[in-house]
Amino acid sequence: MHRDILDYLSATREHGGSDLHMTVGAPPAARIDGKLVPLEDYDVEPQRCRELIMAILTDTQRAKLEKDWELDFALNVENVGRFRGNAHIVRGNVEAAFRYIPSEAPELESLGHSETVANFCKATHGLLLLTGVTGTGKSTTLAAMTRRILETRSNIVVTVEDPIEYAFEHKYGLIKQRQIGHDTHSFPAAIRAALRQDVDVLIISEMRDQDSIAAALTAAETGHLVISTLHTRSCVGALDRIVDVFSSNQQAQIVTQMAGALIGVVSQRLFPRADAPGRVMATEVMVVNDGIRAAIHDHRFEQVYSLMQVGASSGMHTFDDSLLHLCCNGYMTLDEAMLNARNPPTLQSEFQEYLRKQAARSK
Repeated sequence: MHRDILDYLSATREHGGSDLHMTVGAPPAARIDGKLVPLEDYDVEPQRCRELIMAILTDTQRAKLEKDWELDFALNVENVGRFRGNAHIVRGNVEAAFRYIPSEAPELESLGHSETVANFCKATHGLLLLTGVTGTGKSTTLAAMTRRILETRSNIVVTVEDPIEYAFEHKYGLIKQRQIGHDTHSFPAAIRAALRQDVDVLIISEMRDQDSIAAALTAAETGHLVISTLHTRSCVGALDRIVDVFSSNQQAQIVTQMAGALIGVVSQRLFPRADAPGRVMATEVMVVNDGIRAAIHDHRFEQVYSLMQVGASSGMHTFDDSLLHLCCNGYMTLDEAMLNARNPPTLQSEFQEYLRKQAARSK
């Protein structure tokens, strides 16, 4: 008997998977600890793939997919959990990807973030960016920060999401979760509307375009804490990405706005664990202190990384610092760390120095 999407989602979770991929010409596949594992021994035919995906969509969602050729949606599966789905057209065929969303947002500390990230949750205004490529846990960190803010601050929190992933309850603070296409027409419209809703903290699931970035910067400038995600590989890359979205005649103004509004950037990546099954997170944290603010204001982005290297007293660290920490604690192999380090020889020498000190202490 052929299984349906709900069966495959259930199987994905039974194997501890994070994602399900339905692709024409390949078996249904679950991503488990970062690797794709087939769930069948046969390839999915084009018509079958289309039928499986269309069967879980509403009439409205099917119409939107046919019109826009892509669709973000959420799906609740009884006794399994909640998933974020994206259906899309590939060479004329309907395909989809599904991401598992745990029922409750995790505690921030359980993710492995530094105290600096928790301190960002106390900020009263400014823009904080969570960055990384797809599948590195940005949405999870965003949810964990939202949970911390709701539990510790008597504030109004408004989220703008596409789609809503974690469902939050009112805590010490009140929360309003708005979904694109269901509660509001667009990110920029929802961001501007939030400023008339007595909002204290604005959570934006993703800054996708020029209009949403401009609206988020304005909200941060006008006395609100704005937290959002951005697809970049590093903290400095986030600065370049924001500026590059705008035309050359707008960039000077955006750089000035960013220098005034930005309070920090957290960038994260996931790697295979060396000590156990699963993955471990490496991070880079930039805190916008006076030196970095001046470098941003003068569009000297190439100097920001050097300022981060010497910014430990402000709570900053680089990816190489994080990789070294993971190696020293046995979470990551030196070979894996060196493959991903900005400066592999320095990382290797610092790790060897750590081993020498450990050996000296044990004598």
